[in-house]
Amino acid sequence: MSTDRVRVVVTGLGATTPLGGDVASTWSGLVAGRSGVRPLNQEWIDVLPVGFAAPAAVDPTEVLPRPEARRLDRAEQFALVAAREAWRDAGSPEVDADRLGVVVGSGIGGITTVLSAYDTFKEKGWQRLSPFTIPMLMPNGAAGWVGLEVGAKAGVHSTVSACATGAESIGYALEMIRSGRADIVVAGGTEAAIHPLNLASFAAMRALSTRNDEPERASRPFDKNRDGFVLGEGSGIIVLESLEHARARGARIYAEALGVGYSADAHHIAQPEPEGRGIVLAMERALANAEIAPSEVLHINAHATSTPAGDVMEAVAIKSAIGDHPVVTATKSMTGHLLGGAGGVESVATILSLVNRLVPPTTNLDDPDDGVEIDVVRGEARALPEGEIAAINNSFGFGGHNVAVVFKTFHS
Repeated sequence: MSTDRVRVVVTGLGATTPLGGDVASTWSGLVAGRSGVRPLNQEWIDVLPVGFAAPAAVDPTEVLPRPEARRLDRAEQFALVAAREAWRDAGSPEVDADRLGVVVGSGIGGITTVLSAYDTFKEKGWQRLSPFTIPMLMPNGAAGWVGLEVGAKAGVHSTVSACATGAESIGYALEMIRSGRADIVVAGGTEAAIHPLNLASFAAMRALSTRNDEPERASRPFDKNRDGFVLGEGSGIIVLESLEHARARGARIYAEALGVGYSADAHHIAQPEPEGRGIVLAMERALANAEIAPSEVLHINAHATSTPAGDVMEAVAIKSAIGDHPVVTATKSMTGHLLGGAGGVESVATILSLVNRLVPPTTNLDDPDDGVEIDVVRGEARALPEGEIAAINNSFGFGGHNVAVVFKTFHS
């Protein structure tokens, strides 16, 4: 590793997911192989081909004060809940506001606000619209609210790269610290898109599983009988900090954020490039940025959404770029796909795998598809070896976005 490069560490974790309203409950659910997918009971569900999703285990309105929740879109609510947990977990650090940043993104943004506000406008007129409608629907709203929460002045940014959003936000945050713009950055992703229009639209693409008779078994990454992803919601946020700043304040350190790699497929707006060259390139660039060899990567949290096109291609790409030695998991088998929130939640899971030396299982993987020639954890969680090890979180999104983030066990 370059001796003059700023080292960046993770000092805080926050999450609210289909498995739990905080990091501890989410992690215990992942390790236990518990599913957060369940049938939906809204009236509109009967007109759709898909009757299930992975809603948040704890509604954010149960956590936030009612006056505050009313001026936030649901995606913003999730982000604020997760960010507050992460900030507390980091010790609510005292930091020069000019050296504090935020990078929090969403793939879809305030979509439920857009749709409900338009219904209000049509049925009751513009006078009945909330004065917070614009701040609630704008894609950078979550970042803005988190920035206000912590008082960030180094820069508040919002990446929008579909399902790669959360991971790209973390990568951007890493670069903010390395470049000297900030000492601490709060980063991650959020999403709240469980709405009939979104479910219907994904169904029209034939992207969603229709396993209505067994919702908890619908998300089955790498399995030969997978038929699409399951829509989830929630947020994952981490606090990144320069090692120098963290040491100076005596912070507890989870892991080191070692590098990030980006690429674009330039192939199709929604379909992945069939040979996985963009995925390979993102992982290779992440290794180069982290200044490590493929042999040092012993764990990968795969993007693996349970779609027919993507899973095998990612498995082939992992074997090509890294090898068949890493222990791989696909946590979307339990959380569903949180879209823009996925990279944040899965980064939290990746970091905790390093901390606890334990990789959660991939559930519902009964019959690995042809071409899945990697070591995917099945059945029970698996232990990781002692010593210094690195892990990768993969995230890919519509538009051809590919992001790989590298974390490593921390050593002084």
